[in-house]
Amino acid sequence: MRGEISHDGDDLIDLDDAVDRMRTLRSTWLADRPTERVSLERSAGRVLAEPIRAPVDVPARSHATMDGFAFDATDDYPLEVVDRSVFPEDDPEPLADGTAVRIATGSPLPPSANAVLKREEATVDDGWLSGPTLEPGTYVYERGSNVAEGEQLFEAGERLGPKDALLLGDLEIDEVTVFERLSVGLLATGTEIHEGRHRDLDSPMLAGLVRSWGHEPTYEGSVPDESDRVESRIDELAREHDVVLTTGGTSVGKKDYVVRSLAALGDVLFHRVRLRPGKPIAVARLPDHDAVAIAIPGKPVGAHLVTALVARPFFTGDDALPTVSARLARAVDIATPGFTYAIPVTLEDGVAMPLGHVDSALPIYDETFDPSVLSSSTRASRADGIVLTEVGLDADERVAVVPHTVLER
Repeated sequence: MRGEISHDGDDLIDLDDAVDRMRTLRSTWLADRPTERVSLERSAGRVLAEPIRAPVDVPARSHATMDGFAFDATDDYPLEVVDRSVFPEDDPEPLADGTAVRIATGSPLPPSANAVLKREEATVDDGWLSGPTLEPGTYVYERGSNVAEGEQLFEAGERLGPKDALLLGDLEIDEVTVFERLSVGLLATGTEIHEGRHRDLDSPMLAGLVRSWGHEPTYEGSVPDESDRVESRIDELAREHDVVLTTGGTSVGKKDYVVRSLAALGDVLFHRVRLRPGKPIAVARLPDHDAVAIAIPGKPVGAHLVTALVARPFFTGDDALPTVSARLARAVDIATPGFTYAIPVTLEDGVAMPLGHVDSALPIYDETFDPSVLSSSTRASRADGIVLTEVGLDADERVAVVPHTVLER
């Protein structure tokens, strides 16, 4: 409820729960978003506003996948070779019974032809063709075998990638209806940042994430740790942007005003996730402005991890985390059960070295993972990926590494 925030520990939610809530928020919120038409060359990274069904069969006609001879495979050899050839630009005439025609790769099959004999397997003697027995469909890319007319291929809410232009173009689709990009206002909080005593490390990183996820970030400066100024600035930005993305002030300290401001301005959906590093994230709906606010903790590596793991599904609709298998170079213990730990690792020759372990390039901890110090260490951003675990891990154990390239696309 507005104005009410609990800090008794019961407000902590699991990582999977947080991701589910972000996906639900996205699906309900997207329904009222404006849409626009964009060309295929501008469709990558955009989110479809409506499903797409195939308007035609693909291919529209059966065609040859080899240079050779086209004919009806139910006819018996020898077959009379007609005095013409078929090329990709042709509209071939029907074949008479017992005849064959020379055909080039990519050319449409004549009506009644259903197979192609490869040129190197063919024998032509005085205009008559012989060769091995073929089944119908041999070396033929059959009509509708790729896509059948009316088949649903894309769902509303799906984010398109560059490769999707291949299929859409083959369907003779030149434009798609997509939701408008989200306007995202980035606001750094903290008197030390506002007064220039500490550099704002998080905003450029967050701008890069938002941009890589297909939306439009705008840096809106900073605000000191003053309750009324934090609240009024978030309120102002919610009038201008679809999403307000803040950094800092999300914990429970005396000068952590962001979450209290969100509670005063709207409805806090959750605050704090059982994730280390990155626990104190908060998400709120600001219904007076039809906006969403996402409050990210200030420690840079924790800020990156929690944004990529929790906020990413809201921006992309994708919560899948493809992994690569690797052997863990060193044992890593955890201090507190009941949390998901995101352990940064470097990868080399199938071996994952925990970045932060004393034997790594960043010596922070010996046996027990230290998320607090690691969360502040910008050197940890040189990790190749993360291992998500709720338990301690043994040396030489096989682990699933989520590459950073997965989180940042």
